[in-house]
Amino acid sequence: MATLTFKNSRGELVDVPSVAATRVKNEFGQILEQATHTGAVAITRHDTTKAVLLSLAEFESLVSARSRTLDALSNEFDELLAGMQTQKSRKGMKAAFNASPAQLGRAAVKGARKKK
Repeated sequence: MATLTFKNSRGELVDVPSVAATRVKNEFGQILEQATHTGAVAITRHDTTKAVLLSLAEFESLVSARSRTLDALSNEFDELLAGMQTQKSRKGMKAAFNASPAQLGRAAVKGARKKK
């Protein structure tokens, strides 16, 4: 049986616990609590995932992500683009395009060391 993985509402990649349909039928309250705490529970029948029980928070997150309008996405893009159009950004891009391969390599190593 394959493990289901999804990105939860907090942006974390998590494995979804699996529960047999028979157990869900007999212990629904407990499985519901598990879904509430973990975000989701995969329901299996004969070792094959047939459904997923989501917490309300995860469901609302999925619905809101899907319902973003084109205008909202366009506005978000425009804000990101405006943030990249600063004088400092232009200067940095000009320097990057004019840099030699050796200079780019040194800058990449320096940038990688800063992240540690």
